[in-house]
Order: sequence, then C-alpha cells, then structure tokens
Amino acid sequence: MAARPPPQGGDEPDTLEFGIAALAEDLSKADVSYPVTDDELVRRLDDVAVPYNAAGGTVRLSEALESVPQSRFASKAELLDQLHPVFEEYRRSSSNNILGQLRALLPF
Repeated sequence: MAARPPPQGGDEPDTLEFGIAALAEDLSKADVSYPVTDDELVRRLDDVAVPYNAAGGTVRLSEALESVPQSRFASKAELLDQLHPVFEEYRRSSSNNILGQLRALLPF
C-alpha cells in the first residue's frame, strides 16, 4: 500500500496553530498596543474565533476573555499567559465528549 506524496507548493500551511499561538498571530496582524483592555481587544480583533484544538473547535475571543480574572493587560505576554489555561480547558473539554473522541479518530 502506498501513500500519496505530499503536494508540491500550494497555500496549505505546514503547521496548524491553535490556542495562544493562533491568537498571537492575530494580535501581531492587528498591531495591538499595550496596555489594552479586554473590550478594546475584542473590538480591534473583531471578536475573532480562536481555534483551540486541531479538530477545528473555536471559541470567540470575548467568551475566552470572560474566563480571565482581569480586564486590562500590560503586555502581550501577560494577555497570552492569562488566556493559556482558558484555551487548555476548552481543548480538554472538547476531547472528553463523544464527538471530540470521534473527530480525533478520523484522518481528516
């Protein structure tokens, strides 16, 4: 049995980013300046849907920020540090349900 060779070139990314890695890219593109409030972040990023797992699960930035105990962030690092456990909890929760387990088994 042979495997299909990888596509040559193309626009497909080599890696799939989710959680704080995906949000960090969105923050860089939006050129956010710090300190920043959660309301300003949601507005600047148009309440982006942030992927939290490789299966394509997403959460709106506003919803993720509701789980963070503060509403003002002095730096990008502080923001990402506060959001990391939130995205991890979404990832864990999605893998515990039946649908999440089935998605993990499928090759696509």
